[in-house]
This record gives sequence, structure tokens and C-alpha cells, in this order.
Amino acid sequence: MTSPQAPLSLVLSQHPYRVGDLAGNGQLMARQAAAACAQGARIIVFPELALCGYPPEDLLLRPSLMQRVESALEPLLAVSGILCVVGLPVVHDQQRYNAAAVILDGRILGLYCKQSLPNYGVFDERRYFEPGQQSLVLTWQGVRLGILICEDIWLEQPIARLAEQQVQLVLCLNASPLEMGKQQTREALLQKQAQTHQLAIAYVNLVGGQDDLVFDGGSLAVNPDGQLAARAPRFEPAMLPLTLADGRFMAQSLAPALSAEAETWQAMVSAIRDYVGGSGFKGVLLGLSGGIDSAVTLALAVDALGASQVNAVMMPYHYTAGISIEDAENQARRLGVGFAISPIEPAVQAFNVMLKPYFGDRPADATEENLQARSRGVLLMALSNKLGYLVLTTGNKSEMAVGYATLYGDMAGGYAPLKDLYKTEVFALARWRNAQPDGPVIPPRVISRPPSAELRPDQTDQDSLPPYPELDAILRGYIEQDLSFEALCELGFDASTVKRVLQLVDRNEYKRRQSAPGVKLTARAFGRERRYPLVNGWREGS
Repeated sequence: MTSPQAPLSLVLSQHPYRVGDLAGNGQLMARQAAAACAQGARIIVFPELALCGYPPEDLLLRPSLMQRVESALEPLLAVSGILCVVGLPVVHDQQRYNAAAVILDGRILGLYCKQSLPNYGVFDERRYFEPGQQSLVLTWQGVRLGILICEDIWLEQPIARLAEQQVQLVLCLNASPLEMGKQQTREALLQKQAQTHQLAIAYVNLVGGQDDLVFDGGSLAVNPDGQLAARAPRFEPAMLPLTLADGRFMAQSLAPALSAEAETWQAMVSAIRDYVGGSGFKGVLLGLSGGIDSAVTLALAVDALGASQVNAVMMPYHYTAGISIEDAENQARRLGVGFAISPIEPAVQAFNVMLKPYFGDRPADATEENLQARSRGVLLMALSNKLGYLVLTTGNKSEMAVGYATLYGDMAGGYAPLKDLYKTEVFALARWRNAQPDGPVIPPRVISRPPSAELRPDQTDQDSLPPYPELDAILRGYIEQDLSFEALCELGFDASTVKRVLQLVDRNEYKRRQSAPGVKLTARAFGRERRYPLVNGWREGS
């Protein structure tokens, strides 16, 4: 019989670490390690590549990388009494690795190099790193430890190697970006791996927004029988304390799971807050039209930044309905944001006069409608330049998919919160937000009215597009599932409608390529995850 092991206290540091700020990250991590040690912890685990932030992209190619890494490690090397497991890039024999350094009392006891390099979706790790070939196992405070990094845990071989070496506890460092529903997938995977290999897993995940990505935290501890012992909150910084005794984590209360709507809302709030804060803007500015998209964007911005940092401008023209102005003013007043009404007729008229020699007697068409949108874009960007506010665009995924947006008009801006959210989801999210205890924050009439760009008399979106439930179903099939024209028709959609929608998607790639970055929510967000050539001969349904 073996004698019982003394309990081992450890901490998972679920925090945002700013991309490129190696010195600041190192200092923050050292403070966190010292604080954890003072509270009795003997291990602290930081997320994947926490020292440089994730994803660092081509910053990894800078010649001064390792000089900065070595300098940033100095505060961590000065911490004593606690084992620090630090995610960082390393270069050895002119090869770059995604690694974890195990640091104790001024010494690096070992380095583990990530074995499984993802190269799909938003991940591009084979561009930067070489795969590691070896496991790292060490004993600390009587516990046999192994280390894995993110993608390693999703495959069988890396964890099986640790089990063969009689590891009791796996420390898994992660920078796993949000996809809707992914937390449930993570938990199921960890439970399966822990139970299959009969070992405990401590899984720390990054939190916070970075460009178009959101890291949602939700760090976990799983026991060898597959039971969840701990779950950190989603979308919040946290120091998750754990106690391991005789190979099992002591159970503690789990942070609550989130509904799909709460997960979506919190993801977008986190992304807006961190993008604006990291970019150095004083606040945000948006065009508030009285429609559903700008109404949801305004509510998101207030939840992310507070009303004092949010400003809205209503920019009416001849075709703007009176109730649109009323609803915009009502919401702005309800949320307490800065608000102004700035008619665009002088700008549109000036453009018309300037263009008259070129247009001659040609009849009005979409060109004149787009001049309205572009006049609004000029106004918003001028205010942004002068006052230091970031312009939030308000377009959704349905519009971005089919090009129902004006380049340099309503697409003008710096960040697009709704970019990966279909129109039907925007409506659902508006209803959910209004049902929260502090609601309704969106005027109910905005949700019930038929959507309209209000660029010509009595216009509705359905004059140009199929009804949104039908359109979004076709788009999901084509974009998310890669279904062909024939496959979509077999699902019962009208062939002529499918052909028209797919043609719109295919020929508007050039618009999407010029659109503002936005929050990634799905596995096929527009941006780095879905890359098609601007000019090509591929056609569906031709």
C-alpha cells in the first residue's frame, strides 16, 4: 500500500494577455504567480503563448523575438516557491516552437513543445512552428505531471504517451477561441480523455477579445472518472484555485453554463470592449437608423463600454420614416448615450450637383441610393477622425453574404459586431436582450417592423431579397455546410431563388474582403476562416 499524498494546491490563470506586449505580460504573470504562492498554491498554469499573447501571427517572425522573450521571462524567474508553467514561443536550432516552460526558483526545469499544430479555420500554426516530438513529465510535490498544449488534447497519441509514463495530472495550456456551443464540446472531450486514460486534467483557457477572435475562458478541472470538478466563469478573468488529493480534484461549485443567447451576447460584448480598449479609442460612434441592426449594435456597445463612451447619430433623408427617427431617439434616451440628429440632404444634394455633368439624363438607380449611404459614411468617419471615436458598422452576416451593403457607405467603420450573425439571429437576440431584467433596451416597434434600408419610397429588404428565414436557411447551407446548388434544391428550396442567392454570395467576395473585422461566432465566419479568390470562374447552378 502507498501512503496518501499531501494535497497539492494549484491555480489556473484565466486572464487576457495582450498580443505583442511581452514585457507587460511577463510582469503581470509574475505578480499573479507571487499572489498565488502567497495564498498557498504550489503550481500556477498560464494559457498557451501567454507571454506573447495569442495569436501573435507574424510578430513571431520579427528578428528580436527571442530577445524580447528572454527579457519578459526575467520577472517570472525572480518568483520563488511556486512552479510556473508558462506558454511562450521558443527558437532552437533555427526552428520555432509553440512551447511551455516549467520555471521554478529562477531555473527553467524543462520545455515542452506542442506536438499537434492546427492548420485549419483560423489556425495557421504550421506557418510559424515546427511540431515537438517529445513528452515532458516531471514530479512535483509527489505528483507526476505531464504537459499538453491545446490541440494536443484533441488527439489520442499525446495524452496516451503521458498515460504510458504513469502521469497522474495533465496540465493543458490553451488559447481556444469561441465557436458557439464549443464549451460543451470541450467538456465532453476532456471528460472522455480523463476517463479513458484514468488521469486528472487541469485545462486553462485564455479569455478576452483579440481582433476578430474571442477567447471565452471556461477553464476546467476533470477527475480520472470523467467528472467535472471545477469550471471557471466564461468571458471573465479568473484565478481558478484547485486542490488535488490522491489523484483527484476536490469538487467545488461550477460556474453556471450559459444559454446560446447569453453566450452570443457576452462574446460580442467582450470583443467590442477589448477591441476598442486595445485600439486606444475614447469610445464608439454609430449610425442609429431606427432599424434592428443598429439598435442591437447600440445595446451591445453600451453593455460593453458604458453609456458615457457611446455616441449615436441619426442621419435622416427624404425616405426616412418619422417612426424611425422616433425609435432612434427613444432608444438613445433610454440607454443614456450621446445622440444627435444630422440630416444628410445637404451632402447628397452636393454630390448630385457635382455628378450631374457625368450622369446627364440617365434615370436614377442604385447609384443615387448608394450616395445616401456614402454621405452617412463620410459624416461618421469625419466625426471619428475629429473626436477620436471608433465607428461601429451595423451590417449582419446575411447582408455581408449577399452584398446587401454599400462599400464606403454603411460598410464604413472600424469594427462590425454583427458580422457573423444572420438577420434572423439578430431579431432573436434583440428579443432575448429585451427580456433581461434591465430591459427592454430596444424599442419593441424596431423588432416588429419589416426591415428597410429606407433609401427609396416604401422600401423593404424583401423587395430585393427572399424573406430572411428562407434566405438565412439557404445561406447556412451554402456557407456553413458547403452544400451545392443541387443539394440545396433537394432540400426543397426553389431553384431560381437558390441560384440567385448563390450568385449574390459568389460575386460579392470583393465587398467582404474590404469589410471591417467583426466577431467570430461560427466555424465559417467571413474573414480568415473563409477565404475565396476575388476573381474566379467557379459557379454554382450555372
